[in-house]
Amino acid sequence: MPEHTTSSGWTRFWERGGWWKALLVAVVYYGVYQLMGLLVDAVFPEQSGVRGDDGSGPQIFFDIALPILLTSILLVAFAISTGWLRELFAPQTIRGRGWMWVGVAVVLAINAASFASLDFAAAGAPVILSWLFTGLCVGFAEEVVTRGFVVNLMRKAGHPEIAVGLVSAGVFAALHAGNVFTSDQGVGTTALQVVYTFFFGLCMYLALRVTGNLIWPILIHASTDPTIFLHGEYPAASNPLSILSSLSTFLVIGTGIVLLIAFIVSERRRARSGLTGTAARDIPA
Repeated sequence: MPEHTTSSGWTRFWERGGWWKALLVAVVYYGVYQLMGLLVDAVFPEQSGVRGDDGSGPQIFFDIALPILLTSILLVAFAISTGWLRELFAPQTIRGRGWMWVGVAVVLAINAASFASLDFAAAGAPVILSWLFTGLCVGFAEEVVTRGFVVNLMRKAGHPEIAVGLVSAGVFAALHAGNVFTSDQGVGTTALQVVYTFFFGLCMYLALRVTGNLIWPILIHASTDPTIFLHGEYPAASNPLSILSSLSTFLVIGTGIVLLIAFIVSERRRARSGLTGTAARDIPA
């Protein structure tokens, strides 16, 4: 029986894909996440005493983890409604090249160095565990949106992988541009963060390609945010590994620029050689 007779209008709408639908998903996700933050503030106000002191484990959970955890639950519900939950986490049909591992290696090396150069005693187990849980929530939500839904919608519309990778990274960076309004970090810091997140997003797209499954960008991303914030607050004194962490923003940007050039050249060569459609999907990592 033809697919259009067995699926709902809602499913067919998303199955056709499109870049503007990818943007729509990202905008709605961002709005829902902000609303979840307001909801948590209303249910657990600061005066209630449940949230603990600034920088404590409970404060990290209620301020950062819980809103994005609630948003993640809604993302799963959305994936189920479109029939994409299994598809998002299925093995990738378009695989990568060996050089794409460079982005994965650089990000993991920075994260490992940052974690190894923490002052664990100063941070304390509750704060570390709260950040690790928060990182898992952030990694899941942001990767499902940008390397899951955005990539899927772009591919379903037939866009080339160069466009898929750039839109995925661009949407990810744009999600962080809102920090100029929701934090006190200033325009300059936010601009640098947007550039960093674009190239970090590109590395995560390449991780999706080369590992072949969305779960790996989620886990790599989940190890990034906790190490960034924990090392920023609790760096160990005189640890040489701290140098790698302190240069992380520029290392990711520099690596990302090189990988972006390699990615564009590689995809153009693949297009010129006629390896599109089914043939392109059979290229091994």
